[in-house]
Amino acid sequence: MKQEIMQLREALLDLTGVLNRPQPDAALIAVAGVDLDRALFPLLVRVERRGPLGIGELAELCGRDYTTVSRQITKLEGAGLVTRQVNAQDARIKEAVITEKGRVMTTALDGAREKIMTSLLADWDKQDVIELARLLRKLADDAFLFVEKSRSV
Repeated sequence: MKQEIMQLREALLDLTGVLNRPQPDAALIAVAGVDLDRALFPLLVRVERRGPLGIGELAELCGRDYTTVSRQITKLEGAGLVTRQVNAQDARIKEAVITEKGRVMTTALDGAREKIMTSLLADWDKQDVIELARLLRKLADDAFLFVEKSRSV
């Protein structure tokens, strides 16, 4: 199993490296036909998928610091893609919420992502794609649980 863990680690590092490069983001934005700073769209998509999200929680999900995310949310607000609201349970927390204009943009990004992924996986067997999606979801869920348990240590 040690060899498989090393192979998984290397694959994850390679994928992370690809995903952190500017070219895939630029390609996604170009295919979607949207005008958005590539640093902002991961925030926009997370707010759309999981929102409303507090700025601190969003920063944690993106692996960025609070002040950077707060400034970036201000840019998204200025573009009319998100708004801020006070959290219903804790008035100290400001949450980012997707607007209809933001939802239109994330829909365009989703379509572009589907085109790119369909192209990447064109030679794959459908069952392999299904299994990859299932296993990646399982890994991501377990990783989230690990992080949550690590907070209490």
